[in-house]
Amino acid sequence: MNSKKIQNEFVKGLISENPVLGLMLGLCSVLAVSTEVKNAAGMGFAMTFVLVFSNILVSLLRNTIPPKVRLPVFIVVIATFTTIVDLLMNAYVPEIHKNLGIFIPLIVVNCIIIARAEAFAVKNTVFMSVIDALGMGLGYTIVLMIIASLREITGNGTFWGIKLFGDFSPILIMMLPPGAFITIGLLMGIMRRVKK
Repeated sequence: MNSKKIQNEFVKGLISENPVLGLMLGLCSVLAVSTEVKNAAGMGFAMTFVLVFSNILVSLLRNTIPPKVRLPVFIVVIATFTTIVDLLMNAYVPEIHKNLGIFIPLIVVNCIIIARAEAFAVKNTVFMSVIDALGMGLGYTIVLMIIASLREITGNGTFWGIKLFGDFSPILIMMLPPGAFITIGLLMGIMRRVKK
């Protein structure tokens, strides 16, 4: 396999086709869970886990799934891995699991995972599907962590729950949905500027 092709496929999810900043997918969860970095890390892990393992199984089954039932099969596959990650997080990181709440089960219908299964995994080998999933998952996680870092630092004066500043007046709007939209908009502007 051409190493340049592998590298391009991986980097695509980080930069040019970043799920959040490039494709504008998964914004609901990004807006909701990006108030704290630890929540963002948990959501990023959960999304990447489901994305990688769903892509593996979809790629393995790609020649056996009839086109008419492809989407329901994808949803069952994604639901299986979402349930696994939900149970694992509940067992090993219950605080983050509680903070993320409904957004872990909602991974089942997240556009990023369904889109990668339909657009990539069903048409490519297992290896390339894993590379694609890792790139997209890491791209999502990195952007989510950046947004959460900016929002938590400016809105709470903390990072990972640790107080950074002694006498700090938080910018409360950063902890509300408009703060998330402002942060995403600024990051999109920076990304477009860098791409040029």
